[in-house]
Amino acid sequence: NVLSPKGRFAGIVQEEAEKAPELFGPITDLSVIARYRELVDVLMAAVFPPASFEKEFGAALVPFQLRSFYATPAFERLFGGEDGAVRLKVNLDPATLDAMRSLKAYALVLARVHAVELGVHYPLTLTVADPDTGLERHFRVEFDPRFIEVETVGPVPPLTDDVLRRLRGAFLDPEFLRQVIPPESFVLRGFTVFRAVEVTEREVLSSLKRDLIDKESIVSNVRFEALQQKLRTLFRRPELRFGLAALEGDQVLILNYGAECEHSCIFADSRHLSTSAFTGSIYERAVVEGKPLIIEDLTAWPGRTAVEDDIIGSGLRNIIVAPLHYQDEVIGTLELGSPRPGDLDATHLPLLDEVLPLFSMAVQRSMEELNNRIQAVIKEKCTAIHPVVEWRFRKAVLQGIEQQAEAGAESGVELEPIVFERVYPLYALSDIRGSSTQRSLAIQTDLLAQLHLAKDVVQAAHQARHLPALDELRYRLDKHIARIEKNLRSGDEVGIISFLRSDVERQFDTLQEFGVAVRERVAAYRAALDPKLGTVYARRRLFEESVTRIAEAISAYLDLEEQAAQAMYPHYFEKQKTDGVDYQIYVGASLVEDGRFDPLYLKSLRLWQLMVTCGVALRTHQLRDRLAVPLEATHLVLVQHAPLSIRFRFDEKRFDVDGAYDIRYEIVKKRIDKALIKGSSDRVTQPGKIAIVYAQLGEAQEYRGYIEYLQHLGYLTGEVEDVELEELQGVHGLRALRVTVDLKNPRIERAASARDLTMAAPVRAAL
Repeated sequence: NVLSPKGRFAGIVQEEAEKAPELFGPITDLSVIARYRELVDVLMAAVFPPASFEKEFGAALVPFQLRSFYATPAFERLFGGEDGAVRLKVNLDPATLDAMRSLKAYALVLARVHAVELGVHYPLTLTVADPDTGLERHFRVEFDPRFIEVETVGPVPPLTDDVLRRLRGAFLDPEFLRQVIPPESFVLRGFTVFRAVEVTEREVLSSLKRDLIDKESIVSNVRFEALQQKLRTLFRRPELRFGLAALEGDQVLILNYGAECEHSCIFADSRHLSTSAFTGSIYERAVVEGKPLIIEDLTAWPGRTAVEDDIIGSGLRNIIVAPLHYQDEVIGTLELGSPRPGDLDATHLPLLDEVLPLFSMAVQRSMEELNNRIQAVIKEKCTAIHPVVEWRFRKAVLQGIEQQAEAGAESGVELEPIVFERVYPLYALSDIRGSSTQRSLAIQTDLLAQLHLAKDVVQAAHQARHLPALDELRYRLDKHIARIEKNLRSGDEVGIISFLRSDVERQFDTLQEFGVAVRERVAAYRAALDPKLGTVYARRRLFEESVTRIAEAISAYLDLEEQAAQAMYPHYFEKQKTDGVDYQIYVGASLVEDGRFDPLYLKSLRLWQLMVTCGVALRTHQLRDRLAVPLEATHLVLVQHAPLSIRFRFDEKRFDVDGAYDIRYEIVKKRIDKALIKGSSDRVTQPGKIAIVYAQLGEAQEYRGYIEYLQHLGYLTGEVEDVELEELQGVHGLRALRVTVDLKNPRIERAASARDLTMAAPVRAAL
């Protein structure tokens, strides 16, 4: 409709275009575009909308060349080169880039001329230096060929059915393509639309994850500076400085941007300082508060210590100090600094939250290595090796000995990396409910008992002789008792024991001379003290004994059941005792010497794990009433269907996940026992129930089948809850199936039988 606004606009454009006949034919001289720039702007508005023209990274390119003839201002600023050349680095080598460009051209000819669609897609990421900051920026690129026309030169022979079939399998063969689609038979006219979307944050975070999963990334000064450069890119601060510190007892081990690092432990050559040197500093405050501390300008910071003055002297004015946490404990600090006040602020905290777990794991790993080096070496290369994988270590040692003999070297045998790929993890945890609270109550009870015993001594002495000093001491005892009865604070235990030893017990020799009654009470006080600790330890001893009995009962039961599980199929097994017991199983073809493996074994072990967890739940329940301190246990199973790779860390004498992708599994393991049900304050783990944590619907479907079978056997009872979990730091999207263990069923008391597992075959086959 020529009378509509759109029609009138089209008419105006057409009228103006008729005044520029050079635009209607092939354009080989780009000065033509410049001559009719205003008209070209109007025409290109259909491709690059004016609303986003200033900020969009877009351009019109000569077909299948990295040369632009029209571009947005943002593109020109970052990518524009001389004579329209595109200035960038590509994540492909030149040969691969040329090959992909040719394949896309052939695919376009096939689609336009022969109506044959062969999708050719290769993720392309470009890197370019920002002209303002000098920092790298990363972009995902899309090439849109819709404005390219394919013209044929001469007759084009049709493609036979045989050629079409061969195309599907030989499309990557350039010689075959040249035969069936001769390049000289076609001319490409028009332009390619180039669009770039910035993915700098995603690319840098992925790169940091890849670096930090490998302990070598923070060994050398060069690699540490590379991490600093990536953090500069991530935070878009070219002058950013990065520092790490670890806490080891009463020492702070500092590794900053200037440290020399030559050993395998990043802290081997670092500066070691006492924690007392940081009293009152921003580092102490960040650790105590347990969250990042942002200082806009250090020169204006009130109450500066020598630590802050040293930082200012190094050229920094603005700093963020963040504590590094591992298993709910502060293990060190990460600092980001800038010479410009206010350069780093609260808007950077979301990005900081992304990297803190990665650096926490890197520092923890390095600290574990440092501790291993301190310990006495019990074997030259390895600690005791699990029997299932011993064959692989034997093979590596033999190969190392052969290589040593061939080289005539006198140094020790070097072992090749030992990696097991595509193994399936099974993880479970049985933990004591509220152990921290119970431990605190035990401390409170013992402190009150000791304070009352001390008060009895002072009271008896005061009755014998009415001395004002004894009255004042009794007042202080009453004050401590009243405060401890109300609540126990951090540091109370140390403070009160120090008070009793320095202000009360020191007077006992003198007070015993006041009479028999005083001597009897002094004797009662001393008799109540633990001979090794010198404090009342009665309630704490009962608590620790109860915790130990639970852990030992679970551990012994797991050892017994594990023998039966090994008979099903050999697998790697390790367990760890803390307040409870957690264990990790790895199973897969690469772990066994003959390489034989079937998913049936994996499903059997998963079902066995659930049956054993029911047994653990029953045993801890039965043990509860026989404990001096009745404690309850909670039980959790972590599901992961995707296989992963594990590597033996010779320096840490243990297996660890290998690769950046698998780091999420380790993060979940360390934090899942504290997970809450979304929208509530309830833990997902509850006594008498099993929480089965999963991330994929397929995992839930498989375990629902197992639950149904165990309900049939009487191991489990009641409805199955399916709950969403609150996001953990660095992990989201987790859910859990929660089901009740039938603690009244005596069948659970016996070991998981092979017959029960065999009867489950129809269930497994249906999954």
